[in-house]
Amino acid sequence: MKDRSHDEAMAELFKEDPAFAAEYLNQLLQDGEPADLLVALRQMAQAHGGVRAIAKETELNATQLYRTLSPKGNPELRSLSAVLKALGLRLAVQVAPQQHHAAA
Repeated sequence: MKDRSHDEAMAELFKEDPAFAAEYLNQLLQDGEPADLLVALRQMAQAHGGVRAIAKETELNATQLYRTLSPKGNPELRSLSAVLKALGLRLAVQVAPQQHHAAA
């Protein structure tokens, strides 16, 4: 039996369960580090044919997309939206839960 890498296992999970993929990204947006979000997006890209396939579908430069999805990447909103669309996802904004502050 061949051992799979963590990235391969996550890519398979994301491909098999798009709702899980969306929830995972939402949790990373809420609680995670930007680098973690980019790693997850790269794993999701792998699940959908690889970064080159996503680059072709989104008409983004493949080399630049590899850099964008690296842990030190800094994607533009246009690139992020295009990648999410290619993954069957979209960016959304929600009202944050109100934090109650004690009266002084």
